[in-house]
Amino acid sequence: MLRTQEVQNVFEVNQQGEEFNVQLDGRLLFKHSPAKPFIFVGSGEETIDMYRGNFKIKDYVVERVALRYATVRHEGETCRIAFRHFSHDHELLTMVLKKDGEGLRVSFELVDPLFNRFWVRVAADESEKIYGCGEQLSYFNLRGKNFPLWTSEPGVGRNKSTYTTWQADVKDQAGGDYYNTNYPQPTYVSTNKYFCHVETTAFADFDFQRGDFHELHIWEAPASILFETGESYKSLVEKLTARLGRQPELPDWTFDGIWLGMQGGTEIVQEKIDRALEKGMKIGALWCQDWQGKRETSFGKRLMWNWKWNPEMYPELDQKIKEWKQQGIKFLGYINPYVAVEGHLYKEAYEKGYLATSLDGSDYVVDFGEFDCGVVDFTNEDACEWYQNVIKENMIDFGMDGWMADFGEYLPTDLKLHSGESATMMHNAWPVMWAKVNHDAVKKAGRWGDIVYFMRAGYSGTQGYCPLLWAGDQSVDWSLDDGLASVIPAALSAGMSGNGVHHSDIGGYTSLHGNKRDKELLLRWVDMAAFTPVMRSHEGNRPGDCCQYDHDEETLNHFVKMTNVFTTLKPYLKALTKENAEKGIPMQRPLFMEYENDKKAYDIKYQYMLGSDLVVAPVYEEGKDKWSVYLPEDEWVHFWSGKETNGGTVEVDAPLGETPVFYRKNSSYGELFKEAAKRKW
Repeated sequence: MLRTQEVQNVFEVNQQGEEFNVQLDGRLLFKHSPAKPFIFVGSGEETIDMYRGNFKIKDYVVERVALRYATVRHEGETCRIAFRHFSHDHELLTMVLKKDGEGLRVSFELVDPLFNRFWVRVAADESEKIYGCGEQLSYFNLRGKNFPLWTSEPGVGRNKSTYTTWQADVKDQAGGDYYNTNYPQPTYVSTNKYFCHVETTAFADFDFQRGDFHELHIWEAPASILFETGESYKSLVEKLTARLGRQPELPDWTFDGIWLGMQGGTEIVQEKIDRALEKGMKIGALWCQDWQGKRETSFGKRLMWNWKWNPEMYPELDQKIKEWKQQGIKFLGYINPYVAVEGHLYKEAYEKGYLATSLDGSDYVVDFGEFDCGVVDFTNEDACEWYQNVIKENMIDFGMDGWMADFGEYLPTDLKLHSGESATMMHNAWPVMWAKVNHDAVKKAGRWGDIVYFMRAGYSGTQGYCPLLWAGDQSVDWSLDDGLASVIPAALSAGMSGNGVHHSDIGGYTSLHGNKRDKELLLRWVDMAAFTPVMRSHEGNRPGDCCQYDHDEETLNHFVKMTNVFTTLKPYLKALTKENAEKGIPMQRPLFMEYENDKKAYDIKYQYMLGSDLVVAPVYEEGKDKWSVYLPEDEWVHFWSGKETNGGTVEVDAPLGETPVFYRKNSSYGELFKEAAKRKW
């Protein structure tokens, strides 16, 4: 006989004999029978090796036990299900289902602490598509692949079949793969209109390769898994960010011009400013990552990781910052959570006991590429407060209005933390802790919502602590997995995971193994950046090998024109950042978020909508002057020519300076878009 237990019409457990299923608002989540169980526990032994932020992870599964038999008990609004391996065996795990707001929280109580591996299968269907898992740069729809979730360097090339990645692996152990990312997150959104979020910091591997279930593998029985449904994808990200946090609105000055990345000292920077202003460029900020000094390594120009103004390299910078502010130009710097052994901050942190140690309590340093650093221990509240004061006194009080808060993904697993917690379990949490240190420093200074720091590393919870993401260190080439194209699915997947404000280094960063940024790539990248939340350039790790924004008159004029387009869009962009802050709806969003009934929209990963009114289709291949764009069924206007068209695939002229963009004919911002297009000329 079928038994149905409903709890306030939110979830139901349907049982018939030894079989049962769990549904949430009509969506099938779990389906169980002794022949086909959906939960497994086991034990494993991992080996984790790190080399400069690149991790080699191997897991030897000692045993995997299927939990075939279950006893279902209803206790008011709670359902408890006890699992056993054999029918007359003792209970190994209890699953507790309970309403949580408008969602379902599934918690786990593991009887035997020797079990350190956990697998759960969430019901799926063949037509379902999956998005999220943090920032994914190779795939947007995650079906057909598995995704290990571990924050790390994304690796060079990110495709094992390419020559660049092979070179990086052979020479530096630094070649990445499709799943490597600075920002993973154990969260996915299904086209069955629900999200699944696992509350864990452990290593996880989400496998979406099966047609009938998704298997979530976690190196612990997680605290809980949260499911919530929605009527639309906008409502889903709104509900997700209501739980994980939301980014603040970007300040007004963000949209007043490009953030020019430059370095080399006060005199060089001033010369670059003067030339750019003379050409009519609108500069919102200067970003000088070497404000605290630099060093030369075989990788290229690296920074002196001692976070204090270097007056020898930047004489009179304290006064110059005030002068630039009077011109409407902010000053941005750089910091990360590590301190170089030769600096005064390392000495101070060491003496105060604020650094992580080796497991035996001895000194511990990390090789960051021909220089060593200490790890500031964020499990020590005193160390956090000390580092907050470093940021406040050396950066905010000095006059900075923002900075790159780099790294966060490097925490090794073979060190000892102040709290006594396992470094393996804290590794994924580290980017959130680093974001919170920055957040608390800005709050302490009373500047939250005004200062903008941007991060590449993230995990569950960075949403509320980090105003702006950037896509990390792309190669300065046209590769799909690590070049210009990769930042598009990166922005879309991050947005589906709750981080809706995203940008990238204009032109990319990594110049290695023969890769050199050419003029065409740089111009195509700035064309795209004009239609993102932030325009910021980067000289790259080897500036001499890369074309720069001031390479020649034509390039400089091109940057001026595209910055004019960007600044003209300011009212539209301000409305989008407000929407993201209030509802968590991403500024860059997939086409299907606006056109849910368009089946083709769900498989598009190299186009995006900027808000609800603009379709942007960046040119990501070399040597193209025409480009195919897919438009959902609607009335559209070509941004540059003003020609009208309807939905479907259209081919448009796409010369440099005219990245394919269309706006909805009935948009209330139509006149603004017309004005922005004119500013290019």
